[in-house]
Order: sequence, then structure tokens, then C-alpha cells
Amino acid sequence: MAKSNASDPYIWGTGRRKTSVARVRLKSGGTGKVLINDKGIDDYFRNEEERNSVVAPLRAVGGEKTWDVLVNAKGGGTHGQAGAILLGIARALLKSNDEYEEALREGKFLTRDARQKERKKYGQRGARRGFQFSKR
Repeated sequence: MAKSNASDPYIWGTGRRKTSVARVRLKSGGTGKVLINDKGIDDYFRNEEERNSVVAPLRAVGGEKTWDVLVNAKGGGTHGQAGAILLGIARALLKSNDEYEEALREGKFLTRDARQKERKKYGQRGARRGFQFSKR
């Protein structure tokens, strides 16, 4: 799940949501910058709700200005990637300090949302929607 090396200054966490995967690295003693795929959080997420959800675990433990967050996100759309990054940050924070668990669980940041898109069935237009029936 996460990489750990004695010489590595980063704490790793992996988050997944829908078809998105986010590999998160946290660096302590930082200034609070968040880089996602080498872009700032404001450039990557145009939606204010997604930006707030990404930094919510940091706010819950009071570490907005003490951690630098570096993320590689791929797959899915922006909403799925925001959820994956949130889970990755929460897991990395938990690895850094076990005392954060209560605050992270209270905010439901450590819960993996397992909902996936339902597959399309043959003989139908979508997963559940059938073709329009014509009597004549």
C-alpha cells in the first residue's frame, strides 16, 4: 500500500475512489502547499467544494500549514480524484501519528467509498434502462 524507506523524508498514502487512484506523499515541516500532478490545488480543482474536501483531513488534525502534500492522481474525473486524494491524505496522516485516528474517523475520512459504476447489460440501453418499447 505505501512505501517506507529510512532515507525517504515522505510519508506515503494511497487513496482510491470510483476509478481514480491517488498516490499521496506528505512531508512534515512544510508550508502547507498542495501540488496535484505538478499543479497547484487552485489550478487543478476549479470547484471550491472539491478543494475543501481535499484539505479537510489536514484541517481536522490542525496540520494545514505544517504539511506539504504532493499527489499523483490518475483515472476517473475530478470528483473521483478529489475523493481518492482525501483518503490518501487521511491514510498518510494516520501513519505519521496514531493520535490523529479519532479526529480522522470522526470526520469519516478513513472510510473507503466502495461504490462503483454498474455495468451495462446486453439488450438494454444502460445498466437498468431498457430500450423504448413501441407497440405499433
